[in-house]
Amino acid sequence: MNNRFLGLIETSVKAHWNLPVFSDIGGKSYLYKDFAAEMEKLHIIMEKAGIKPEDKLAVVGANSANWAICFFSILTYGAAAVPILHEFNTDNIHHIINHAEAKVLFVSSSSWKQLQISAIPNVRLIIFIDDLSLVYTASPEVEEAMGKLPQLFAQKYPVFTPDSIHYYIEQPDDLALLSYTSGTTSSSKGVMIPFRSIWSNTLFAADNLHFIHKGDNIVCLLPMAHMYGLAFEVLNSVNKGCHIHFIKGKPTPITVMNAFKEYRPTLILSVPLIIEKIVRDRIFPKINKPVIQLLLHFPVVGNLIRKRIKKEMEAAFGGQFEEIVLGGAALNKEVEQFLHSIHFRYTVGYGMTECGPLISYAQWDKFKPGSVGCVVDRMEVRIDSDNPQKKVGEVWVRGTNNMLGYYKNQEATNAVMGADGWMNTGDLGIIDEDGFLFLRGRSKTMILSANGQNIYPEEIENKLNSLPLVAESLVVSDGRKLTALIYPDWAKIKEEEMTDEQLNHVMKQYISQVNNSIPRYCKISSFKLRENDFEKTPKRSIKRYLYQSEL
Repeated sequence: MNNRFLGLIETSVKAHWNLPVFSDIGGKSYLYKDFAAEMEKLHIIMEKAGIKPEDKLAVVGANSANWAICFFSILTYGAAAVPILHEFNTDNIHHIINHAEAKVLFVSSSSWKQLQISAIPNVRLIIFIDDLSLVYTASPEVEEAMGKLPQLFAQKYPVFTPDSIHYYIEQPDDLALLSYTSGTTSSSKGVMIPFRSIWSNTLFAADNLHFIHKGDNIVCLLPMAHMYGLAFEVLNSVNKGCHIHFIKGKPTPITVMNAFKEYRPTLILSVPLIIEKIVRDRIFPKINKPVIQLLLHFPVVGNLIRKRIKKEMEAAFGGQFEEIVLGGAALNKEVEQFLHSIHFRYTVGYGMTECGPLISYAQWDKFKPGSVGCVVDRMEVRIDSDNPQKKVGEVWVRGTNNMLGYYKNQEATNAVMGADGWMNTGDLGIIDEDGFLFLRGRSKTMILSANGQNIYPEEIENKLNSLPLVAESLVVSDGRKLTALIYPDWAKIKEEEMTDEQLNHVMKQYISQVNNSIPRYCKISSFKLRENDFEKTPKRSIKRYLYQSEL
């Protein structure tokens, strides 16, 4: 059973039958046995609708307990799930549903308002995620079944017990998910993720995150339509018998912090942006005072100050967590150095949708700052370089986590997949003598200087983003010079009542400061200020390809 993903889920549901599994904060809750029953009811409807194991079923909506139920019902039936980020625009959602050839659509009522049945002609059944009610079907049999679903369930299961459930027996290369990327350097592609990939990722978490136990609370922050949040906030948590709490609506700093305080999660997954904001807005203003900086140089007093700061930060995250895992983007170096100096329990992992998602990870007490951990179980990493420990090269991966390819896009598949099973991540990096992977940027974003030197814009952006009035930045090239596109911290600028002239003066000083810290060949020639923030992928990385034209 445990050598299959659905075997893991079936075992967990049976073992944790009377424990809570999903709760919408301020809303409905489910025990594992309720979760199992709702899945079986949806299986009845899928069967009535003529859905086959190889069919694809789409899910569109914000995180919720019912979203999770719909998703797991698809997989346990043996079909392939197509999770779609509800924040995608209407045309993109229509396109993904059609491109995936989805026959069923689970959709939230709010997302449904922007969609049209006429634009998705292959969909034969639509169900609201909110209450699992029928929205549309062309089948009188399905409509009748939805109207008497409680009776049909009772007929099939006069007594519903753990022995009642038997999930689909999948093969390793059977398609589990069709996950559409919204990449930093290109448009969406449908990543075919097999069951072996999500099994391998889930098993790795089970084997290595020993501090997670049944009944532990997990707060789901990241979108389940993206692999990072789905795999480690949801799939792993269900496998472990945890209780997952979903924040309704868009997570804000206040709602997130309140959820941490109330539910005190054991594990926290986040993107760097959240923790960077806490450190830069709450902590740095306190410790950057001249008196505090002076006291930090005295061992005894300095250690006491660091311990107090650490305790304050731990309390902000609920005070119960064993580890915070950051992923999806690079962590600001200044923030990372600070976290390491106070022995904060954080680590940085690395992955991509195409690996379902995990490639590398290390527990916080073994983690090397600046790295993204070591290669995970059942995976290999190689650096395409004649000196992988010192000379940057493309990062290639091979193993159980790898995708099957891009759906209906052989050209894109061939561009990244080698005949020997190795896959080009598109990232650049080195790997040290201890096996820790250090990323330097993406091969598609690397800029070649006029004298042939490699420029990694992410490293320059990291320096800019550490400055007080810079919220985000993007470094682009016209082939001759570098320009920094800067989204300032407008709230702080307004608070300080800065004029445009003062702001420009400060930004010029920032550019000069950064230029003094980097080689001549990668100096910034000019900058442009942006009124609005950059458009992001689900993992909060900037869609870089959209902004090259701003020069």
